[in-house]
Amino acid sequence: MTSRLSVTVDAFLLAKQFTIARGAKTEAVVVSCTLARDGVNGRGECVPYARYGESVETVVAAIESIRADLERGADRAALKALLPPGAARNAVDCALWDMEAKREGRRAADLAGLPALDAVETAYTISLGTPEEMAEATRLVAHRSVLKVKVGRGEDDPARMRAVREAAPRARLIIDANEGWTPDNLKSNLLAAASIGAFVVEQPLPAGKDEILSRTPHPVPICADESVHGSADLHELIGRYDYVNLKLDKTGGLTEGLVFLTEARRLGFGVMVGCMVGTSLGMAPALILAQGAELVDLDGPLLLREDRPNGLRYEGSLVFPPEPSLWG
Repeated sequence: MTSRLSVTVDAFLLAKQFTIARGAKTEAVVVSCTLARDGVNGRGECVPYARYGESVETVVAAIESIRADLERGADRAALKALLPPGAARNAVDCALWDMEAKREGRRAADLAGLPALDAVETAYTISLGTPEEMAEATRLVAHRSVLKVKVGRGEDDPARMRAVREAAPRARLIIDANEGWTPDNLKSNLLAAASIGAFVVEQPLPAGKDEILSRTPHPVPICADESVHGSADLHELIGRYDYVNLKLDKTGGLTEGLVFLTEARRLGFGVMVGCMVGTSLGMAPALILAQGAELVDLDGPLLLREDRPNGLRYEGSLVFPPEPSLWG
């Protein structure tokens, strides 16, 4: 059984600048992987993330390093030993799921032993800015039921949170600090989040410097993002975090994502299924994991000026399962 591997780098302009505590960008650069076998193409996408030591070049090189294995027919089980968790393995793993689903004439959810997918409610992200800028951006999307609010820069975060809440009084709010708070302002910022009725605060402190969370009251539940990658990380987070953010670019694909989800549930964590800023091809596999999650943040395509052809369907705050022409 032989396959042909194709790896491409694609850039998608954003509808507007996207800013978080670590910086800003105006385009989403993704690495796409296509595996062709017996006339069937399986596709996957990943977003290299500098925060985790990745670049487009290193991710492409990692995929190319296992070209011979993939073209000789390596499967998802073999992939785990060929690549470490991360963006490169995600693109390949999801391409293998897609190819298997198309070869067997089944949906990927069925291959995973799960029922047919339903539409799920997704958050929409408010980019970091001044309180006034964030309030203005929020008013445009105040009809949405869930908003993710980027904070984590300077001491003005309580004002940012209040401005967003005033602009969207009924929305469920996820406050995402992207590691930008400090032990000195942690308590005051958590209390500010509680005062506006935030649903959860995501990654307030830097990964590796978050042990204080086990000794700090949680007036709002706290979710790990940068502090968690795969299922092996979960046990260490007990007592520090209440939720964990499951992202395929961190776990290394849907295969490990399913393991992560099961282990997170066993350990008593709530689950958010999140994403990097990418296209519908990158979001589609995560919809399998999103079915039972308390929070879903798969708004990547909504932040683009233009998505891939046959992209996911979004209606209001709902995102619908992919068509086979896209993935799975």
